[in-house]
Amino acid sequence: MSVILSVETSTKICSVALHREGHLLGCQELFLEKSHSSQLVVLIQDVLKQCDFSLDDMAAFAVSVGPGSYTGLRIGVSTIKGLCYGLDKPVIAVNTLEAMAYGGGQLNDENALLCPMIDARRMEVYCLIMNHQLEVVEKTQAKIIDEHSFADYLTDQKILFFGNGAAKCREVLGYQQNALFTGRVSPSAIHMGYVAAQKFREKAFEDLAYFEPFYLKDFLAGKPKK
Repeated sequence: MSVILSVETSTKICSVALHREGHLLGCQELFLEKSHSSQLVVLIQDVLKQCDFSLDDMAAFAVSVGPGSYTGLRIGVSTIKGLCYGLDKPVIAVNTLEAMAYGGGQLNDENALLCPMIDARRMEVYCLIMNHQLEVVEKTQAKIIDEHSFADYLTDQKILFFGNGAAKCREVLGYQQNALFTGRVSPSAIHMGYVAAQKFREKAFEDLAYFEPFYLKDFLAGKPKK
Protein backbone atom coordinates (compact mmCIF):
# COMPACT_ATOMS: atom_id res chain seq x y z
CA MET A 1 0.00 0.00 0.00
CA SER A 2 1.36 3.41 -0.99
CA VAL A 3 2.66 5.81 1.65
CA ILE A 4 2.83 9.50 0.71
CA LEU A 5 4.61 12.29 2.56
CA SER A 6 2.84 15.66 2.32
CA VAL A 7 4.22 19.12 3.04
CA GLU A 8 2.22 22.31 3.71
CA THR A 9 4.07 25.67 3.88
CA SER A 10 1.65 28.09 2.20
CA THR A 11 1.06 30.15 5.38
CA LYS A 12 2.94 30.63 8.67
CA ILE A 13 2.08 27.01 9.57
CA CYS A 14 4.81 24.51 8.72
CA SER A 15 3.20 21.08 8.48
CA VAL A 16 4.31 17.58 7.44
CA ALA A 17 2.14 14.43 7.37
CA LEU A 18 2.31 10.80 6.33
CA HIS A 19 -0.71 9.04 4.81
CA ARG A 20 -1.27 5.50 3.63
CA GLU A 21 -4.02 5.31 1.01
CA GLY A 22 -5.34 8.64 2.31
CA HIS A 23 -5.40 7.56 5.97
CA LEU A 24 -3.31 9.62 8.39
CA LEU A 25 -0.33 7.87 9.97
CA GLY A 26 1.43 10.79 11.63
CA CYS A 27 1.92 14.55 11.55
CA GLN A 28 4.32 17.22 12.80
CA GLU A 29 3.36 20.93 12.78
CA LEU A 30 4.76 24.27 13.89
CA PHE A 31 2.64 27.41 14.18
CA LEU A 32 5.61 29.80 14.11
CA GLU A 33 6.39 32.64 11.72
CA LYS A 34 9.40 32.05 9.43
CA SER A 35 9.99 28.50 10.68
CA HIS A 36 9.84 26.89 7.23
CA SER A 37 13.44 27.33 6.09
CA SER A 38 15.00 26.07 9.33
CA GLN A 39 12.45 23.51 10.52
CA LEU A 40 10.83 21.86 7.48
CA VAL A 41 13.52 19.20 7.02
CA VAL A 42 13.55 18.59 10.79
CA LEU A 43 9.79 17.98 10.78
CA ILE A 44 10.15 15.58 7.85
CA GLN A 45 12.79 13.62 9.73
CA ASP A 46 10.69 13.61 12.91
CA VAL A 47 7.49 12.29 11.29
CA LEU A 48 9.40 9.57 9.44
CA LYS A 49 11.05 8.47 12.68
CA GLN A 50 7.74 8.65 14.53
CA CYS A 51 6.08 6.31 12.02
CA ASP A 52 9.16 4.10 11.44
CA PHE A 53 9.59 4.89 7.73
CA SER A 54 12.46 6.12 5.59
CA LEU A 55 12.42 8.47 2.59
CA ASP A 56 12.98 5.48 0.32
CA ASP A 57 9.72 3.95 1.57
CA MET A 58 7.67 6.79 0.12
CA ALA A 59 5.66 6.04 -3.02
CA ALA A 60 5.44 9.77 -3.77
CA PHE A 61 5.77 13.22 -2.23
CA ALA A 62 2.96 15.76 -2.17
CA VAL A 63 3.29 19.50 -1.70
CA SER A 64 0.77 22.27 -1.16
CA VAL A 65 1.31 24.53 -4.18
CA GLY A 66 -0.77 27.57 -3.24
CA PRO A 67 -2.10 30.05 -3.34
CA GLY A 68 -0.42 31.52 -0.29
CA SER A 69 2.84 33.04 0.89
CA TYR A 70 5.42 33.40 -1.89
CA THR A 71 8.33 32.57 0.41
CA GLY A 72 6.57 29.66 2.09
CA LEU A 73 5.51 28.13 -1.21
CA ARG A 74 9.01 28.41 -2.68
CA ILE A 75 10.53 26.68 0.35
CA GLY A 76 8.01 23.83 0.30
CA VAL A 77 8.17 23.21 -3.44
CA SER A 78 11.96 23.44 -3.68
CA THR A 79 12.39 21.03 -0.76
CA ILE A 80 10.04 18.44 -2.23
CA LYS A 81 11.51 18.82 -5.73
CA GLY A 82 14.96 18.15 -4.28
CA LEU A 83 13.75 15.00 -2.51
CA CYS A 84 11.93 13.72 -5.58
CA TYR A 85 14.92 14.37 -7.83
CA GLY A 86 17.37 12.66 -5.49
CA LEU A 87 15.13 9.67 -4.78
CA ASP A 88 13.58 9.39 -8.26
CA LYS A 89 10.05 9.66 -6.84
CA PRO A 90 6.96 11.34 -8.35
CA VAL A 91 5.72 14.70 -7.09
CA ILE A 92 2.03 15.49 -6.51
CA ALA A 93 0.73 19.07 -6.46
CA VAL A 94 -2.19 19.79 -4.12
CA ASN A 95 -4.15 23.04 -4.31
CA THR A 96 -3.97 24.57 -0.82
CA LEU A 97 -7.64 25.61 -0.81
CA GLU A 98 -8.89 22.23 -2.06
CA ALA A 99 -7.07 20.49 0.79
CA MET A 100 -8.58 22.97 3.25
CA ALA A 101 -12.03 22.25 1.81
CA TYR A 102 -11.55 18.58 2.67
CA GLY A 103 -10.81 19.60 6.26
CA GLY A 104 -13.83 21.90 6.35
CA GLY A 105 -16.06 19.16 4.99
CA GLN A 106 -15.36 17.05 8.06
CA LEU A 107 -17.03 19.73 10.23
CA ASN A 108 -19.92 20.57 7.94
CA ASP A 109 -23.23 19.11 9.10
CA GLU A 110 -25.30 21.68 7.23
CA ASN A 111 -24.50 20.41 3.73
CA ALA A 112 -23.40 23.97 3.03
CA LEU A 113 -21.02 25.02 0.31
CA LEU A 114 -17.40 25.16 1.48
CA CYS A 115 -15.36 28.34 1.08
CA PRO A 116 -11.78 28.11 2.39
CA MET A 117 -10.01 31.48 2.54
CA ILE A 118 -6.39 32.57 2.83
CA ASP A 119 -5.62 36.16 3.78
CA ALA A 120 -4.16 38.13 0.87
CA ARG A 121 -3.88 41.43 2.81
CA ARG A 122 -6.23 44.39 3.05
CA MET A 123 -9.76 43.21 2.12
CA GLU A 124 -8.58 40.60 -0.38
CA VAL A 125 -8.56 36.83 0.06
CA TYR A 126 -7.63 33.78 -1.96
CA CYS A 127 -10.65 31.51 -2.06
CA LEU A 128 -12.68 28.92 -3.93
CA ILE A 129 -16.08 27.31 -3.44
CA MET A 130 -16.67 23.55 -3.34
CA ASN A 131 -19.76 21.51 -2.62
CA HIS A 132 -20.03 18.79 0.01
CA GLN A 133 -18.89 16.21 -2.56
CA LEU A 134 -15.65 18.24 -2.95
CA GLU A 135 -16.52 19.30 -6.48
CA VAL A 136 -15.37 22.77 -7.51
CA VAL A 137 -18.30 25.20 -7.82
CA GLU A 138 -16.19 28.35 -8.21
CA LYS A 139 -12.50 28.02 -9.05
CA THR A 140 -9.56 29.48 -7.13
CA GLN A 141 -9.39 33.25 -7.31
CA ALA A 142 -8.21 36.40 -5.57
CA LYS A 143 -11.34 38.16 -4.35
CA ILE A 144 -11.90 41.54 -2.71
CA ILE A 145 -14.54 41.17 0.01
CA ASP A 146 -17.41 43.64 0.24
CA GLU A 147 -21.10 43.52 1.16
CA HIS A 148 -21.97 42.14 -2.29
CA SER A 149 -19.53 39.20 -2.18
CA PHE A 150 -21.11 35.76 -2.71
CA ALA A 151 -24.56 37.39 -3.04
CA ASP A 152 -25.62 34.94 -5.78
CA TYR A 153 -25.09 32.02 -3.39
CA LEU A 154 -26.08 33.44 -0.01
CA THR A 155 -29.60 34.29 -1.15
CA ASP A 156 -30.72 30.67 -0.87
CA GLN A 157 -27.61 28.63 -0.01
CA LYS A 158 -25.55 28.31 3.17
CA ILE A 159 -21.79 28.80 2.85
CA LEU A 160 -19.25 27.74 5.48
CA PHE A 161 -16.31 30.20 5.49
CA PHE A 162 -13.03 29.22 7.17
CA GLY A 163 -9.30 29.85 7.08
CA ASN A 164 -7.29 32.89 8.13
CA GLY A 165 -9.04 35.04 5.52
CA ALA A 166 -12.52 34.35 6.86
CA ALA A 167 -12.28 36.85 9.74
CA LYS A 168 -12.37 39.86 7.43
CA CYS A 169 -15.24 38.25 5.56
CA ARG A 170 -17.16 37.84 8.82
CA GLU A 171 -16.88 41.56 9.52
CA VAL A 172 -18.65 42.32 6.23
CA LEU A 173 -20.98 39.33 5.73
CA GLY A 174 -21.62 38.19 9.30
CA TYR A 175 -25.15 39.60 9.23
CA GLN A 176 -26.14 37.17 6.45
CA GLN A 177 -28.23 34.30 7.80
CA ASN A 178 -26.70 31.84 5.36
CA ALA A 179 -23.09 32.84 6.11
CA LEU A 180 -21.49 30.36 8.56
CA PHE A 181 -18.02 30.71 10.04
CA THR A 182 -15.57 28.46 11.85
CA GLY A 183 -12.03 29.01 13.07
CA ARG A 184 -11.25 25.31 13.32
CA VAL A 185 -9.68 24.74 9.88
CA SER A 186 -6.23 25.97 8.79
CA PRO A 187 -3.89 24.85 6.01
CA SER A 188 -2.42 21.54 7.17
CA ALA A 189 -0.66 18.57 5.62
CA ILE A 190 -3.23 16.46 7.50
CA HIS A 191 -5.91 17.54 5.01
CA MET A 192 -3.75 16.78 1.94
CA GLY A 193 -3.89 12.99 2.23
CA TYR A 194 -7.25 12.45 0.50
CA VAL A 195 -6.39 14.62 -2.51
CA ALA A 196 -2.85 13.25 -2.80
CA ALA A 197 -4.04 9.62 -2.69
CA GLN A 198 -6.62 10.30 -5.38
CA LYS A 199 -4.01 11.93 -7.63
CA PHE A 200 -1.58 9.07 -6.98
CA ARG A 201 -4.16 6.53 -8.16
CA GLU A 202 -4.73 8.61 -11.29
CA LYS A 203 -0.95 9.04 -11.80
CA ALA A 204 -1.52 12.80 -11.89
CA PHE A 205 2.13 13.69 -11.31
CA GLU A 206 3.93 16.95 -12.08
CA ASP A 207 6.87 17.44 -14.42
CA LEU A 208 9.70 17.73 -11.93
CA ALA A 209 11.81 20.00 -14.14
CA TYR A 210 9.14 22.62 -14.85
CA PHE A 211 6.82 22.38 -11.86
CA GLU A 212 6.33 25.69 -9.97
CA PRO A 213 4.10 26.98 -7.15
CA PHE A 214 0.65 28.34 -7.93
CA TYR A 215 1.19 31.95 -6.88
CA LEU A 216 -2.11 33.17 -8.41
CA LYS A 217 -0.84 36.77 -8.30
CA ASP A 218 2.45 38.21 -9.58
CA PHE A 219 5.07 38.83 -6.95
CA LEU A 220 5.58 42.52 -6.06
CA ALA A 221 8.72 43.22 -4.07
CA GLY A 222 8.40 45.84 -1.35
CA LYS A 223 11.01 48.28 -0.12
CA PRO A 224 13.37 46.76 2.45
CA LYS A 225 12.78 47.87 6.03
CA LYS A 226 15.54 49.91 7.67
